[in-house]
Amino acid sequence: MTTSTRGAGKVPAVLVLEDGRIFRGRAYGAVGETFGEAVFSTGMTGYQETLTDPSYDRQIVVATAPQIGNTGWNDEDDESSRIWVSGYVVRDPARVPSNWRAKRSLDEELVAQGVVGISGIDTRALTRHLRERGSMRSGIFSGEAIASDPELLARVQAQPHMKGASLYEEVATKEAYVVPAVGAKRFTVAAIDLGIKGMTPQRMAERGIEVHVLPATATEDDVYAVSPDGVFFSNGPGDPATADGPVALMSAVLERRTPLFGICFGNQILGRALGFGTYKLKYGHRGINQPVQDRTTGKIEVTAHNHGFAVDAPLDKVSETKFGRAEVSHVCLNDDVVEGLQLLDQPAFSVQYHPEAAAGPHDAAYLFDRFVSLMEGQRA
Repeated sequence: MTTSTRGAGKVPAVLVLEDGRIFRGRAYGAVGETFGEAVFSTGMTGYQETLTDPSYDRQIVVATAPQIGNTGWNDEDDESSRIWVSGYVVRDPARVPSNWRAKRSLDEELVAQGVVGISGIDTRALTRHLRERGSMRSGIFSGEAIASDPELLARVQAQPHMKGASLYEEVATKEAYVVPAVGAKRFTVAAIDLGIKGMTPQRMAERGIEVHVLPATATEDDVYAVSPDGVFFSNGPGDPATADGPVALMSAVLERRTPLFGICFGNQILGRALGFGTYKLKYGHRGINQPVQDRTTGKIEVTAHNHGFAVDAPLDKVSETKFGRAEVSHVCLNDDVVEGLQLLDQPAFSVQYHPEAAAGPHDAAYLFDRFVSLMEGQRA
């Protein structure tokens, strides 16, 4: 990525997709060039949490909501220490932010962090294109980075694919840290950071859990050095087929029968540890309005998603694995994608979506209580 710190103004910009489709608009954020997988997010709110979610590493995010930036940018809602998206695509940027917590505009923050974006394009047409053709490699070019269409297309097509990309280590913490329990400490959890969102350990801390966040390269010895009552595997970017290290670590945790909970990438890791495959979705699930059924209760939840890969597990039967019986516990009602797994013979489960959902919805917050119940049961 190359950028300048000029604001958007009327600087021309183009979005180039790998299949040759081109959208022309104006620069938004930093001016320059950037590359990534073009994906769309259907959330009507929560753009700050989206932009700072490490799972969006190396992706150019298209906002389907027509106007973005109304609430500006504050210092409280970041999910990590920086913006992780490669680029940002919006239709109609808010001219003036209006929110009592706003410290600056979204455009100013994009410029400050060197994030290249584009505005003023038909994001509805772009979203329809990605739904029909699938998420694909793309590039945003503005100002002096703009060249001839064939040259820009060739540069996009030279970029690596998301399938086969190993990204979780580059977004994870390099040093372990602790998030203390809120109030009386009830449990200790070792959380493996594969791209963890800040709200996840916060949701656990609110339930009296002291969370030890460990690097993605943590070993079994590192995990059990903190004497955990439970182990958590976080969300993260990239292809789960590349995550052999986390799969081996999760297998070791399952061997010890320690209560285990995984979210998103953690769900895919559990799937692999149980012997299931994973695959890339055509255009993925991203947004905060996805319907999921908890098959253990029959309840339907509105949930927050950000995933381009999924677990290939049978929906219609209980599977025998080397760690006992396993079943699909949650399913997406839009397309029957596996959204959760649970073991029936030991305390381990996972979901593909995001129950921490800082921008909402909060239908799935009970999953953290379910994790607490597993640890209570193991202690008893």
